[in-house]
Amino acid sequence: MTPLVIGIDPHSRVHVAAAVDHHGRCVDKHESGAAPQQLHELVDWVDQTGADIVAIEGTKGYGLPLARLLVAAGHTVVDVSSNLTADERKRSRRPGKDDEGDAVAIARIALREPDLPAMDATHLDADLKLLVDARDQLVSEEVRVRNRLHALLLVMSPGYQAVTGPLISRPAFGRARSLALKARKTDPMRAKLALAAVRRLNALRDEQAELVTEIDAELARRQPTHLLAIPGVGPLVAAKILGEARDPRHYASAAAFAAHAGVAPIPASSGNTHRHRLARGGNRQLNRALFTIAMVQARWHPPARDYLAKKRAEGKTSAEARRCLKRHLANIVYRALILDLQKGDDHQIGAAA
Repeated sequence: MTPLVIGIDPHSRVHVAAAVDHHGRCVDKHESGAAPQQLHELVDWVDQTGADIVAIEGTKGYGLPLARLLVAAGHTVVDVSSNLTADERKRSRRPGKDDEGDAVAIARIALREPDLPAMDATHLDADLKLLVDARDQLVSEEVRVRNRLHALLLVMSPGYQAVTGPLISRPAFGRARSLALKARKTDPMRAKLALAAVRRLNALRDEQAELVTEIDAELARRQPTHLLAIPGVGPLVAAKILGEARDPRHYASAAAFAAHAGVAPIPASSGNTHRHRLARGGNRQLNRALFTIAMVQARWHPPARDYLAKKRAEGKTSAEARRCLKRHLANIVYRALILDLQKGDDHQIGAAA
């Protein structure tokens, strides 16, 4: 049987698949719904084709349930980003856009690109990322509610800060509640909204605490001791890194990890001009975690402070020196992830023995 590569364009209600041969010619197509039974039928079709590789656009989005089924069935599944699909669609010179054409484009990308990220059970494990993302969303909502309470208190109780202090703690929320209760007669509507905001702020703090407890339990199960040993890496930063990076073995090197995090400078040379420019792509959440570590270390960690002073002495600006520190920290974080993974493998081997 001629080796085949299958490309799948997943959506919320329908998945379109196309099988191409080693010349990139489409030899078969299949369309199925996104319901569980229909996904199993799609997996059966993939089994019948005998495909070597299954490429899915967005394995962590609409394609996640199907990717898990295919990995469990023993298929090699690779992830294709949407921007690669868009570029391939332009190369095909086909007018317009349709799902079948995108599925063919996805398959041709997998046929041409040997280093697409391969999916496995570890890479598709999103539990820690879901917990961290949920907490981040609650923190963002707390900021919005706190700003609303601030706007209400400014009019309802001018100079309220002298009584409440910054609205960043439960005691401050309690003092704001007392001011709202006192203002119910003079400004009933603002008082009502302020009391509702205080209740929501307390509820958000409770929800955040529950998520932090679950994050701590997940970290205790994974035991990332080398990662947590890095100065500036606390439980939440460690959870952010683990949730975004997943399995470090998916990165060919520390440089590849840094590029994925968007902290590796991008070559921008031409002719006699040799320079690099700031990378603005990559995983911005991972970039944010490295930024947090760099800022903490820049304040109190002597080796980091010495490193920044050295870079500034070389003529770099403070911002450029911090970017260099982030790039340096990417190497350290990558090594810590690898060491923690090896430690986990040793524990599994010991348990099996």
